[in-house]
Amino acid sequence: MPHRKLIARLLAVVELSEQDQVRLRTMPHIVKSFGDGDHVARQGDMPVHCAVVMSGFLSRRRVVSERNQISAVYVPGDMPDLHTLHLPVMDHDLCSEGTSTMAFIPHSYLRQMLRDAPGVANALWRETLIHAAIYREWVENLGSRAALPRVAHLFCELATRFEMVGLLDNDSFRFPLTQQDLADACGLSTVHINRTIQELRKMGLLDWRGHVAYVLRREELETVAEFNADYLHALKVPSPHGIIAAAE
Repeated sequence: MPHRKLIARLLAVVELSEQDQVRLRTMPHIVKSFGDGDHVARQGDMPVHCAVVMSGFLSRRRVVSERNQISAVYVPGDMPDLHTLHLPVMDHDLCSEGTSTMAFIPHSYLRQMLRDAPGVANALWRETLIHAAIYREWVENLGSRAALPRVAHLFCELATRFEMVGLLDNDSFRFPLTQQDLADACGLSTVHINRTIQELRKMGLLDWRGHVAYVLRREELETVAEFNADYLHALKVPSPHGIIAAAE
């Protein structure tokens, strides 16, 4: 089902009625596949649809003072351009990291659904606010943390976000970025990234082989990263036995 991860993502952060879940499951869409480095959207585009990440990994990019800056990453279940319903011109690029599959939903349908279904409107509004909270955390991470906790924080965040949609496999997840990409996301040089990853390996906290990241001792990595998942505003939180309801 194309929208299965989107529904899982929303259910992790907001309550949805069965009727609203049916509305989301039956949204009209076009599925497209992208290769590594392909643009899903470019700065200056005026999209007439919103994208849902079905599989793979996307990055939000801009060239700032001749440096390529990654300011966000998107995993299955995310809607990286939901803002184009109200801000019609893209002010950044969306790029596929590795291969990815996207479902594109017409703006016209989304606007009608938001008028007809307050529960869905509330869920997507909450999702937009959470993406803003993630962006604030990224700004604070780049501006205030040293290299080691900065890089560790990104891996902790991604582990939690993959866990929220059921894609964390024994504390490992697909991570197709290169060291250059990671440097662009963390505001560091590739040499510094390499040293930092090697240090996390030596500490026994993280391994990164091929296109898979392995969180080896998650609690210790989160301590090093000063990671607190509150900014992800999940209704469900990680536990040693997987995702459990926060109210339990």
